[in-house]
Amino acid sequence: MLTASDAWMAGEAYEPFIGRWSRLVGREFLAWLNAPPNARWLDIGCGTGALTTNILLAGAPARVCSVDASAAYVGFARRFIGDSRASYAVADARDVPLDSGSVDVVVSGLMINFVPEPERAVAEMRRVVRSNGVVALYVWDYAGEMQLLRRFWDAAVSLDDRARAADEGQRFPWCNRPGLEGLFRVAGLTRVHSHPIDVRTRFRDFSDYWQPFLGGQGPAPGYVASLTEVERTRLRDHLQTTLPTASDVSIELSARAWAVCGTPA
Repeated sequence: MLTASDAWMAGEAYEPFIGRWSRLVGREFLAWLNAPPNARWLDIGCGTGALTTNILLAGAPARVCSVDASAAYVGFARRFIGDSRASYAVADARDVPLDSGSVDVVVSGLMINFVPEPERAVAEMRRVVRSNGVVALYVWDYAGEMQLLRRFWDAAVSLDDRARAADEGQRFPWCNRPGLEGLFRVAGLTRVHSHPIDVRTRFRDFSDYWQPFLGGQGPAPGYVASLTEVERTRLRDHLQTTLPTASDVSIELSARAWAVCGTPA
């Protein structure tokens, strides 16, 4: 379920927060998916275009249609991805403006948990893909090894019990292997299987980690924006003293995403 802190209005702020790491996961996701060249792709919840960019670079697509509910994010992707094979539209993941069976591969990155009715979104993915096509997506392992966020929320909850309600690990407990596979099977997809994708998130220093949380894009930055200056400073200082910092002041954390795929036939 969406909350007031789930703001998706500024691509420039999203990129340093999650977009740069989504691009790393997207590369591994596409390698795992191993879709054939010259396919017709649909990227649902394209955001700033992280996954679309990876498809264009590595997927050899015939075309990619990218849709997102945020007009601002679609505008960002359209401005920064200059490829004639890509097209963009503002659309709800539960009501995609494409004909049934009109694409070969439907994908989504880091989006499905923010749709009010994720089962409807997956059913829509199944509708638009051709028979024997592929439906696949990935989401962060919020309750486990997505350490960039897990470290943040553990610190926030230790200082403020109100943070529990915003913690994505609490809000999205099904973002794991059994939860995602179950979601696909309920939608009628078959040959369902899942895969963990682990990438390293390396920050130059604490500021490189902290500053993106001030951008207001998504639950964690939204929570930070709701704090008073005193509360925000206390959270920042707590994180700075507890995050693993190397001798060169860099910070390296792991980030796990769960990928799942299936076919309608």
